[in-house]
Amino acid sequence: MHGSGGGSGTYKKARIEIIPLIDVMFFLLASFIMVSLSMQKLQVLKMDLPTAVPPKSTTKPDVFDIEILRDVTYRVDKKLYSLPEMERELDKRYAANTNLPVYIKADQNVTHGVVMNILDTVKAHKISKVSFAIEAPKE
Repeated sequence: MHGSGGGSGTYKKARIEIIPLIDVMFFLLASFIMVSLSMQKLQVLKMDLPTAVPPKSTTKPDVFDIEILRDVTYRVDKKLYSLPEMERELDKRYAANTNLPVYIKADQNVTHGVVMNILDTVKAHKISKVSFAIEAPKE
């Protein structure tokens, strides 16, 4: 007889279960994160921030708005101009600001050729920032 037990002498092979170890590691990780978050020391500074001030003017002095009216006259900043007068005003504004943006807005009854003529005139004055202001059709 081998040994003092009442068995047949067969032994179970020892196994290490990994799933409970993974659960324990996740628990330790979560608890470590919670403890480290609660250890942060927050400091508060009282600050006197400035309040927002609305702009003084809604007009854009650095923008050249050309409106082509139905009778093929031109309005710039609510003043009527002939084509030569408008070109002189364009030259004067371009001399003050070489980065002058130009907006062209035309009446819907003005032909495409008139609009393209104004675009060519603006481009001839070496102005590269040109945009068209368009409106949705009214129903």
